[in-house]
Amino acid sequence: MGTPAPASDTHVQSFARGLRVITTFDATRPRQTLTQVAGASGLARATVRRLLLTLVDLGYAATDGSTFWLTPSILELGFAYVSSLQLPEIAQPHLEQLSRVVGESSSMSILDGEDIVYVARVPVTRIMSLTITVGTRLPAEPTAMGRVLLAGLDDAPADPLLAEIRRQGYAVVDQELESGLRAVAAPVLDATGATVAAVNIATSASSYTLTELHERVAPAVVETARLISHDLKTTTK
Repeated sequence: MGTPAPASDTHVQSFARGLRVITTFDATRPRQTLTQVAGASGLARATVRRLLLTLVDLGYAATDGSTFWLTPSILELGFAYVSSLQLPEIAQPHLEQLSRVVGESSSMSILDGEDIVYVARVPVTRIMSLTITVGTRLPAEPTAMGRVLLAGLDDAPADPLLAEIRRQGYAVVDQELESGLRAVAAPVLDATGATVAAVNIATSASSYTLTELHERVAPAVVETARLISHDLKTTTK
């Protein structure tokens, strides 16, 4: 085998810049001007203009002449990866059953850097000010699913909180992401025992006390994660 080419020879700069432009759009910045995208991406206005117009030509973005926004077609890029995991299809019936039992919204996410990304969801009631859908990103650290995923990393930091999550097999977050919001999450494991996703139930502080979360909700979430893990291992054998 030959020596791998230097990173400078394999790094497609224009592609990387295009991704930087795409990731400037989020729930707080759904529509942006050329200047705003340039500022958020750190790229020159001329470069950003070419990239945005290319996205418009490809159908991944739209414009009214002064502002730009992403179209639903952009989801194809993420769904190609999510579909390859088989996780959403495997998890969906289990999440639906979990929501029926607990009476609250259930979700599954994966870890992407310092964020979690929702890959499956069964909404029952809306208890967050944020609109959560498949593809939504949230910071991992203040979320129950994020903490479960961080605790499952091979190189997880020596954090007492993460150690406790690994010991008890689930995480509980009490109004740390948003006031009035409580959540319980448990890990989904692959055939090697590695944490590949997390399942959660999100509820309002007025619906369940912390004691009830630990005694009633957590066991249901852990069992759901176990069932998904079992089906994942069976499917990928």
